Amino acid sequence: MTDDAYLFLAMTTAGWQGTPLALVGDLECLDTPAVRAWFSAQGVSPGSPTVRVVPPEQTGLIPDDAERLPVPLGEEELERLRRAAATDRVAGVEEELLAFRDGEDNRDALLRRALAAGVPAHRIIELSGVEPTTLSSASQA
Repeated sequence: MTDDAYLFLAMTTAGWQGTPLALVGDLECLDTPAVRAWFSAQGVSPGSPTVRVVPPEQTGLIPDDAERLPVPLGEEELERLRRAAATDRVAGVEEELLAFRDGEDNRDALLRRALAAGVPAHRIIELSGVEPTTLSSASQA
């Protein structure tokens, strides 16, 4: 896994091939000379429906023959990207996990729901602030 997100050109706009850049919003890296040069070389603009972006943990999903460019994103930008890439079900549970930080009502049920929705364990820990052992015990309850 890489530490960079990637911009890439989708072969088709049908099906899932990354998150359209337009859904993520402005990223600081779009103003860098390297990224502007990449867009120019590809003959596309950031608003093109073929321009996609994936977070570091999803770079393996980029088609092998796709034109790609690694881009560093800040924490807030990565969070926006991950939310834009999440399914409605996962996004809803992630919102609950963020809200969970302020209280512990129904902790175990929420953690089990997040796991069942397909939220990766590392993401649950990051969003909820629980310890890994807490997540393990909640999943076994």
